[in-house]
Amino acid sequence: MSLPAESYLIGLIGDGVVPSLTPPMHEREGAAHGLLYLYRPIDLAVLGLPPERVGELVRAARSLGYNGLNITHPCKQLVIPHLDEIDDDAVRLGAVNTIVIDEGGRTVGHNTDWSGFLSAFRSGLPEAELGRVVQLGAGGAGSAVAYALLTAGVEHLSIVDLDSQRAVERAAELAAMFPLASIEGRTTAELASLLEAADGVVHCTPVGMAAHPGTPFDTSVLDPGQWVADIVYRPIETQLVREARARGCRVLDGGRMAVGQAVDAFRIFTGREPDGERMRAHFLELVEREEQARSEARGPVGPGVTAGAQAGAH
Repeated sequence: MSLPAESYLIGLIGDGVVPSLTPPMHEREGAAHGLLYLYRPIDLAVLGLPPERVGELVRAARSLGYNGLNITHPCKQLVIPHLDEIDDDAVRLGAVNTIVIDEGGRTVGHNTDWSGFLSAFRSGLPEAELGRVVQLGAGGAGSAVAYALLTAGVEHLSIVDLDSQRAVERAAELAAMFPLASIEGRTTAELASLLEAADGVVHCTPVGMAAHPGTPFDTSVLDPGQWVADIVYRPIETQLVREARARGCRVLDGGRMAVGQAVDAFRIFTGREPDGERMRAHFLELVEREEQARSEARGPVGPGVTAGAQAGAH
């Protein structure tokens, strides 16, 4: 039996990345392409290293023959000074989550968070109205999502965050990049009225994860003509997604962005065109298996107890 013609060694640097579903997604897709593809987590918590030492890890990966790295929280900004080059989108976002190490040892940074959401949005919510969109959350993930929404053609984007100053600053940064769009930072006190006038809403906060159960707003304000996108994917069916669907809204679950960024990173690493639907099916299989294992570990759930999925890493 002959070995695959090509081999790849990829790593994921971040805090708490051992449970990540990204490595098995990449490895199975690599096998489908006949590649010998090894993807390993490089966990700061396990190594006992602070995020400020991410540059040392990148240099070590280069010396050890890695072909590429994914970078996640809290290193997406910290890694930038340690790279030889970053692409235009990563420059504009000020964050890198994908690094290619070429044959000459040069490190080139990319950002597939924004492109992963964009592809997920276009495939999962085709023909979504883009006139007025409300985004909840102005953090790192929110920045990438907003960039994707504006790239998709959103005309008026309202960014709402508990830190209203951060929302205003993020809106100003984006307005400089997308001068033809109307972009504003708004307060949570204005959220209800903004939602009533919106074509769609995107949720980019931790609400909905196991440690932060519930919905980020009262979903009774939604109507069937609107669309709702969530980026939380553990669980896939967040309370927001369930309630929005029950009200007749078109919905996009957070798993699509998680798969989308992995699809784009795989393409960058290998130059091969991945099968996005195959990777999505595998991702859902992994999530289901994970939740089944948790359910078995918890045992029977008694009355009045909600069996919520745990928030996962990356």
